[in-house]
Amino acid sequence: MSVYTEVSRDDLVAFLNDYVVGELVSYQGISDGIENTNYFVTTQQGEFVLTLFEQHEFSELGYFLDVMTFFYQQGIPSAHPAADKEGNYLKNLCGKPAALVMRLSGRGVDSIASVGQCQAIGEILGRMHIVGEKFDSRRGTERGPDWRTTIAKTVLPLLDSDSAKILNEELAFQASYADLGLPSGVTHSDLFRDNALFDGDELKGIIDFYYACDEYLLYDLAVAVNDWCIDEKGAIEAERYQALVDAYSKQRSLTENEVGNWNLVLRAAALRFWLSRLQDKLFPREGELTQIKDPDAFLKILSQHKKAS
Repeated sequence: MSVYTEVSRDDLVAFLNDYVVGELVSYQGISDGIENTNYFVTTQQGEFVLTLFEQHEFSELGYFLDVMTFFYQQGIPSAHPAADKEGNYLKNLCGKPAALVMRLSGRGVDSIASVGQCQAIGEILGRMHIVGEKFDSRRGTERGPDWRTTIAKTVLPLLDSDSAKILNEELAFQASYADLGLPSGVTHSDLFRDNALFDGDELKGIIDFYYACDEYLLYDLAVAVNDWCIDEKGAIEAERYQALVDAYSKQRSLTENEVGNWNLVLRAAALRFWLSRLQDKLFPREGELTQIKDPDAFLKILSQHKKAS
């Protein structure tokens, strides 16, 4: 993620002294992403990702670390936090809540995903939704309909007339989203290509659970489809889409109500990321390394889903 909080070597050494990980060898900021400050950290005993949380309070972060630990314990290949000498997953660093997470092997998917990678993501997401039924903590989504309406009001005055028209029409179309009554549970809610690590077509792990929440399970699937299965025009590419959805369905079958609301939920997932990227572009935060992703990519996806409805 972008580096908003600079961590000195002395501060990091003092932080690591509370862990049984050996001495610091090297560290560097990670420029990908937009929400938190992240560093790759190498010590004498291993490789880690250090995350400083820029958006969340200390008291609310236990949920995310519990989600990561839960999925790891359920056999889902996923990043999991390291405990300090007192068994704590979360600490303070440079005035921010911070966690040290085991670094997984593999790389994020930078280019178009392969059919095999889409199949692997569909399978693992279906498995996550099944085992997630055992997870008993609850956290409502922070990027749901109320958030979308609030952010829309913030960005609307700064949009061109065509984009503003699309946004207003989409908010009206999605007005019933909260009342769909679809199966829900713990979701990743941000399973983009850079949050899954692969070696070729072999999935090595899922990372970045910091948008995890209770949501429609179908929304989680829609978020994945909108990134893994889209062509350069923002339309769904049939072969990758079929591979992902078929693999998911072998783990968890969609209900009739989910099938009937698929287009609406695809559009809700596209709208969520169009709005968040507009917010980041129009109201950027300062950082040492920052990456502002293109909002128009999700405007294209949203427009294609509208055509397909």
